Amino acid sequence: MSNIKKDKVAIPVIIILSVLVPLIVLVLMNLPERYNLLGLDVGTFPFFHAILNGLTAILLMMGFFFIRSGNMKLHRNAMISAFVLSSIFLVSYVISKMSNDPVPFGGEGFLRPVYFIILITHIALSAIIVPLVLFTMYRGLTKEYEKHRKIARWTFPIWLYVAVTGVLVYLFMMPYY
Repeated sequence: MSNIKKDKVAIPVIIILSVLVPLIVLVLMNLPERYNLLGLDVGTFPFFHAILNGLTAILLMMGFFFIRSGNMKLHRNAMISAFVLSSIFLVSYVISKMSNDPVPFGGEGFLRPVYFIILITHIALSAIIVPLVLFTMYRGLTKEYEKHRKIARWTFPIWLYVAVTGVLVYLFMMPYY
């Protein structure tokens, strides 16, 4: 199948997922009632999410290093692994939002605005990163390397920022779980 034929299927799927994923998360975060599907403590999810985000950040940096050193195979493997961890994060995050009431940030003083700046940019960029990652992965896996490189220049720093700030949000919130 040619890339043009693949694009006719893949691009609409990527666009639909890019719209649906943030909407589903938003709806689930605002459910009037919580459904603790797994019976886990509220603190279990955030710690797990921080681990996933931290490992994703490490894999992203490894992937960057591998492509800079010309090792395309290790780059691909690191990036696919980062994508898998991010996908696991997303599913777990949705389950956690369905299961637990939101925990308010209790910090005061200088930390409060710092936390909210990090949180707001993290949330905004996490919605933007969905289509960027999907398009970047698609272009790399279909061997459209020039298109892959062009979008990866944007995807990489934003994805890395989202992963790192995910860990930071956890560290800020840790005393309140």
